[in-house]
Amino acid sequence: MLKVLNPATEEVVATVPAASAQDVDAAVVRAAAAQAKWAAAAPADRARLLRRFAAVVDEHIEELAQLEVREAGHVIGNARWEAGNVRDLLDFAAGGVERLSGRQIPVPGGLNVTILEPLGVVGVIAPWNFPMPIAAWGSAPALAAGNAVILKPAETTPLTALRLAELALEAGLPEGLFQVLPGVGDVAGDALVEHPGVAKIVFTGSTRVGKQIMAKCADRVKRVTLELGGKSPNIVFADADVEAAALATPMSYLDNSGQDCCARTRVLVQRSVYDRFLEIVRPAIESIVVGDPADEKTQMGPLISKSQLEKVRSYVPSGAGIHGTAPEGPGFWFPPTLLTDVDPESPVATEEVFGPVAVVIPFDDEADAIRLANATEYGLSGSIWTRDVSRALRVSGAVRAGNLSVNSHSSVRYWTPFGGYKQSGLGRELGPDALAAFTETKNVFISTDSTDSPETPESTEA
Repeated sequence: MLKVLNPATEEVVATVPAASAQDVDAAVVRAAAAQAKWAAAAPADRARLLRRFAAVVDEHIEELAQLEVREAGHVIGNARWEAGNVRDLLDFAAGGVERLSGRQIPVPGGLNVTILEPLGVVGVIAPWNFPMPIAAWGSAPALAAGNAVILKPAETTPLTALRLAELALEAGLPEGLFQVLPGVGDVAGDALVEHPGVAKIVFTGSTRVGKQIMAKCADRVKRVTLELGGKSPNIVFADADVEAAALATPMSYLDNSGQDCCARTRVLVQRSVYDRFLEIVRPAIESIVVGDPADEKTQMGPLISKSQLEKVRSYVPSGAGIHGTAPEGPGFWFPPTLLTDVDPESPVATEEVFGPVAVVIPFDDEADAIRLANATEYGLSGSIWTRDVSRALRVSGAVRAGNLSVNSHSSVRYWTPFGGYKQSGLGRELGPDALAAFTETKNVFISTDSTDSPETPESTEA
């Protein structure tokens, strides 16, 4: 059994059976049978059912949000957005079902067309930091492309995923098409990754585990999409609106208590405005409201677990830097923290802390900013603050990251592709091409030769 704890109180809110390898095998059999019928259904019927799924989710937004507050400690406003994002992703994916078209390619001697066909059964392994949206990032386009999905949520946050599976059935999706199997990673997760009946794995989580999954998938030449760690820069040039950049900084890394792979945890500030930046950002950090995630006024909740809290503490000397306050007593609490006077090559400046901790580092010029921004193994996201459009374009081209924002900290939109460079991942999710990532491309040539004689080597291209 998996015990689900409320991170704000440490109370057990539910116990959930953990799936075994045999459970995974049975689920794959059910999924394969359901997928064959789903792929054969008219595209309009598949789109209609996915839109119905989105509508049913919309009817349960508040229920799903409250569930997320209890199992993940997310502040209620964020949790409502996350449930709404599932709805929006399903709607967006449904719009692509009838537009998933191939191409006609000009060739001599006939007509050549490509057809996009579903892969079959897709395994989605979702993380605990954003349980609902990231589960939908893989599941919605996979279903829309004609696949079946087996979703394995994180051990600590299975409740919203299980509820989404119930809502899918309520909406009319076929039995076995969208299944949720809570379980331990090295049991249920490994079984899903290694199962010969699973055509693709979509994984979001740590770079360390992502590498292990990629190696296991390689043995069967199994497709994989990996969205992994990050250590994203927040670059503030002297010509920027320094006040706006400073005031936007706290929530760029404190949202979801810093448990966000896109968190801007490396704040790079041009030396000439460094002191002014700190004057503005200090009171902004100290005023962050940390507390009960169910309270509408709360801006930051707890960390997910005791082990995560201990990991974050290991990076931060007691009382160091600029910091806010956090509740005492039960719960996995850590105060908002911005560390100054940090060695740019130290672990806290280069490794993913995954908590409400950032470092602020001065830089001299544009070249120095780019050097520091690229000085990690990660390349997921980042922000550039400047009033100079030419500089914004130059620096955007030079920073090795998959998702950049200028004068903003927004990284994720379901309309646009998302993914990382370097050890931040492999492949892209979301956006207009999301469905195609869950298909095989089949090429079909139709001869228009008027003769009945077979082609000879001399009459064909190699």
